[in-house]
Amino acid sequence: MNKDSGKAFDYKLFKRLMAYTRPYRLTFFGVALAAVLISGFAVLTPLIVSEIIDGAVKTSDSDRLLFLTTAMAVVLVLQVVSQLLFNYYANWLGESVIKDVRIRLFQHMLSFKKSYFDNSSIGVLVTRAVADMQRIGEIFSEGFFVIVADLLKMLVVAIAMIFINWKLALIVFALLPVIIYATRLFQKAMKTAFIDVRAQVAFLNSFVQERLTGMKIVQLFTREQIESEKFRVINKKHQDAWLKTVWYNSFFFPVADIVSSITVGLIVWYGGLLNVTGIEVDEYGTIFAFIMLSSELFRPLRQIADKFNTLQMGMVAANRVFNILDTDSHIQDLGTLDKEDIKGDIDFSNVRFSYLKDEEVLKGVSFTVKQGQTIAIVGATGAGKSTIINLLNRFYEIDSGAILVDGIDIREYKLTSLRKHIAVVLQDVFLFADTIANNISLKNIEITTATIEDAARQIGVHEFISSLPGGYQYNVKERGTMLSSGQRQLIAFLRAYVSNPSILILDEATSSVDTYTEQLIQQATEKITEGRTSIIIAHRLATVKKADKILVMDAGKIVETGTHKQLLKKGGYYSDLYEAQFLVEEVA
Repeated sequence: MNKDSGKAFDYKLFKRLMAYTRPYRLTFFGVALAAVLISGFAVLTPLIVSEIIDGAVKTSDSDRLLFLTTAMAVVLVLQVVSQLLFNYYANWLGESVIKDVRIRLFQHMLSFKKSYFDNSSIGVLVTRAVADMQRIGEIFSEGFFVIVADLLKMLVVAIAMIFINWKLALIVFALLPVIIYATRLFQKAMKTAFIDVRAQVAFLNSFVQERLTGMKIVQLFTREQIESEKFRVINKKHQDAWLKTVWYNSFFFPVADIVSSITVGLIVWYGGLLNVTGIEVDEYGTIFAFIMLSSELFRPLRQIADKFNTLQMGMVAANRVFNILDTDSHIQDLGTLDKEDIKGDIDFSNVRFSYLKDEEVLKGVSFTVKQGQTIAIVGATGAGKSTIINLLNRFYEIDSGAILVDGIDIREYKLTSLRKHIAVVLQDVFLFADTIANNISLKNIEITTATIEDAARQIGVHEFISSLPGGYQYNVKERGTMLSSGQRQLIAFLRAYVSNPSILILDEATSSVDTYTEQLIQQATEKITEGRTSIIIAHRLATVKKADKILVMDAGKIVETGTHKQLLKKGGYYSDLYEAQFLVEEVA
């Protein structure tokens, strides 16, 4: 995508944006027709005024005066109607286009790799999907169509001037190059300024979003003053970016007004001179008409510069949005297999993976899980435990090796088919600002409230949910802040259970919870792992004693495999971990 800040108008970008108007061709041409009518009416009014002065007032023709006045009233009414239709449908078209672009952008982001979000600012993405979209809409409502209508009006006015009095027209045209040149300089300067504005807006949004999300940390570590100072600096840059646009506007528009005023003065002087000296026919209406026509010529030019600001801000926003739409950061969903049921056999074969090039996180990991088995993966932080889960769900692509489910490479499955058979309970549970019922079902119409309540009773969390105000209709607010971390974990367990997965993954699901909640989670774990393939990742080794097999990882490799008792007898890495944890708990 072109990022040339000196380019006043990017035709390729604009053409791409205009493609989104194709479903609304009728409205598009209707707005264009309204623009043509507005241009015609803009010329008719001064011509009628000229005829009233020279053809009715000077000759004292009352009938002609009545006819011309009535005609002017009709023209004004039609002009108002045309302007109303133009404004409404230009805005309607803009809103329709950004609706379609926003939907496409959101769907595009939904399919991004997890690595894209790892390296992207959420605040910036929100700016692209909300604020920048409105700027794109303004291209149609306040930019492109208004500019075209004004240019058309200027052309019609110029032609009318030449036909009425070419000498007076030359006076007007003589000053046009000055304002056109000033407009060109203004456009280039504003393009650069608006790029800086959009960058500062995105940065400001990102900073505020991140601090509000992490407000608890800010307050816990008494960083209010520090963050406030950072905000002042960022806000000042934001202000400076906008003030640059204000400065350009403050300089350009007075220049345009002065040129327009000089033109009117020259028309009055030259037209009056011709009439006073008797060189031409005594037609004062022509002078009035030229004063009105010059206003219709210069005012659109002034507005074009103003609207070009809007157009360029929209183009800058469109450039940023299309940069995201052009981002190829997707897992290749080329699989064709869509299985209704899977057994749950899992096979990792010499899997190697790195988040960053030449920095392997998994170094030839191989293991097998049979249908219905429960395996545990333990090890120090950074050993690669959670990476295994990410790869099984195809959030990332492996560098080499193979991952099989039921003996079939996971790349042969459709992504939706693979993931619908896998449920994950994470340590950091995310809940939407919605009811508990909707957070459990995720608004899947096949999961009814009765199904949720029955599942809650089976895993022992119905009593806890029923104790909340409103029960299953209790709104947990943004990120589930109305619940404790343990309660959020229980909701996540229930969410996984009602999806009836063939493969269940518990990633540090019992960490950071109180003893009572841990007991509930242990009961829930026993229930939801029953009869299905389960992978449990845990730091707390007491939670994995009953696993059929334990994989011990260190530095991206599986260093030990066996049951809890077998690994303790070996006296190796697992035994050392267990003893160290046991001693810590004893001291505590």
